[in-house]
Amino acid sequence: MVSTRTGRSTPVMEQRGTHQPTPPPAWKPRTDPAPLLPDPEPYRVLGTSRAAEADSTLLLKLYGELVRGRRYNAQATALTKQGRLAVYPSTTGQEAAEVAAAMVLQEQDWLFPSYRDTLAAVARGLDPVQALGLLRGDWHTGYDPYEHRIAPLSTPLATQLPHAVGLAHAARLKGDDVVALAMVGDGGTSEGDFHEALNFAAVWQAPVVFLVQNNGFAISVPLAKQTAAPSLAHKAVGYGMPGRLVDGNDAAAMHEVLSEAVRNARAGRGPTLVEAVTYRMDAHTNADDATRYRSDAEVETWRAHDPVALMERELTGRGLLDEQRIEAVRQDAEEFAARLRQGMNADPVLDPMDLFTHVYAEQTSQLREQAAQLRAELDAEAEAEAASGAEQER
Repeated sequence: MVSTRTGRSTPVMEQRGTHQPTPPPAWKPRTDPAPLLPDPEPYRVLGTSRAAEADSTLLLKLYGELVRGRRYNAQATALTKQGRLAVYPSTTGQEAAEVAAAMVLQEQDWLFPSYRDTLAAVARGLDPVQALGLLRGDWHTGYDPYEHRIAPLSTPLATQLPHAVGLAHAARLKGDDVVALAMVGDGGTSEGDFHEALNFAAVWQAPVVFLVQNNGFAISVPLAKQTAAPSLAHKAVGYGMPGRLVDGNDAAAMHEVLSEAVRNARAGRGPTLVEAVTYRMDAHTNADDATRYRSDAEVETWRAHDPVALMERELTGRGLLDEQRIEAVRQDAEEFAARLRQGMNADPVLDPMDLFTHVYAEQTSQLREQAAQLRAELDAEAEAEAASGAEQER
């Protein structure tokens, strides 16, 4: 029709309900989610047909590390009862995931442990006395992270995960052949740091591997009260990275899956989320009473799936392990525990001025002022002691 006011043609109004909107373009996912999905059941090697293909030398090495790790946990727990450790979060029952995480890394790679992962740090070669420095109350870390390529043991939940992503991303930008392996418990997956780390890692395709040790409880909170996801490994799909579900008590399976994830990260194929389904045999720490929230029957059920016993059964069945060799491995673990006791029985020599040494590369004016005040107090105390000693000699 023609407008009588303007003389220009205007479209005829369509009847209500007859207009057909232009359909949007067909939507399709940016990434096929199927290859990212974890197996419906935890991946296993020991006790399956896959075990026959496993390298016997590797299995024996894993067994030795498991036995030593079990003895380490027992010794560290005993040290808390003797007052040599303030607190100890045991990994008894989780040794397979701990030692595998350390063994799959190359020398230039970085391990980012949580506070519970001192065994992983020890398996990577860290002096156990230094590994326990934080839990003893001597140091915030107790070792040089750059020397050992082990990030500071982290008490705040999941804060080490974004650090791992940042280091891995920076290494790739610099062209360094470095992979970061970050460890966290099931409770840590409920933290915002977990989300941020996985999101950045996937977007940047950073060479990082996330290992979640799902030991059933975040202190006293069971996994069912933390998430409704089918598994923690399923969370990977939402970020665009593969998720792997593994029997966390099967050291051979853990080593295989983590090795593959590290290879993929090193080859530029991005991050992987690995969930190790395991169980915390001991309490959360020596200060926790686990009987308040779980039954003895539940614990005993998991004892039948003990990682040390699983490996011992496999090796014995294949004729690779006899009583003599078992005793030799146990003796090696006892010698290791004796060295740990000896190291922990020696009182550390601590310099109060170290409070200011490892805070900033360049001290702030406030720290310089505080350091000067402490130095003056220490000097005055030393002079007073010297004067008192001289007075007594007269």
